Amino acid sequence: MSGNIQLLTDALAAARAEDRAALIAYYPAGFPTVDGGIEAIGAIFDGGADIVEVGLPYSDPVMDGPVIQTADDIALRGGVRIADVLRTVREAHAATGKPVLVMTYWNPIDRYGPARFAAELADAGGAGCILPDLPVQESAVWREHASEHDLATVFVVAPSSADARLAEITAAGSGFVYAASLMGVTGTRESVGRQAEKLVARTRATSGLPVCVGLGVSNAAQAAEVASFADGVIVGSAFVKRVLDAPDAAAGVAGVRELAGDLAQGVRASARTPAG
Repeated sequence: MSGNIQLLTDALAAARAEDRAALIAYYPAGFPTVDGGIEAIGAIFDGGADIVEVGLPYSDPVMDGPVIQTADDIALRGGVRIADVLRTVREAHAATGKPVLVMTYWNPIDRYGPARFAAELADAGGAGCILPDLPVQESAVWREHASEHDLATVFVVAPSSADARLAEITAAGSGFVYAASLMGVTGTRESVGRQAEKLVARTRATSGLPVCVGLGVSNAAQAAEVASFADGVIVGSAFVKRVLDAPDAAAGVAGVRELAGDLAQGVRASARTPAG
């Protein structure tokens, strides 16, 4: 089975054709166990997610908040390996036919071997890779292997990115652009949302790629807010928290399915700002 960036492109286009943002979920492999993570991702798709990002747990997740750090620690203490991440991608994609990406820091891929990782991710049916800490100017080797295997390379932009930097990032990326905006403390969501909306507009000015936003969304109303200006709404910590807070594994699976359903309704309830 080959990797398929077209599957990702089609999923985003299908959401746009329905005049809505795509719902993109992030979930770490191996949490709470490898099998439990696969089951949770299946439930997230069942609930209404269009795309899932499978996190590759890492020992020094400097860009992740405490909820995802906790999940990564549980996965790593459980002995999760890259082979388990690839199995998670394979089974999640095979069960649904929907696009599954891997989100990872660069160091594990660098150590594993970029050519090997790209080939094995494609063989597992993966649609691509999100690499938040790989500088674009150092990404040529990875992008060559990704392109060879029909994998998207998704880069992350932030409000601090200058316009010239945005253009450089979007020119090198494929699939979509991940627009990251820190979740503010209570009372600052409105200003953080405006900052994210401005970042989406600036990014769209440099590229025709869809722009998907990760903004600490945890409920349908927040999903609708972000969906009003983004091509995709990315939700991670809220799914992980449902499992962390659940009294048992079955309740965790039911919880992420329910949350995905709520968020799917949210992205469909939004008044859209046209792209382009």
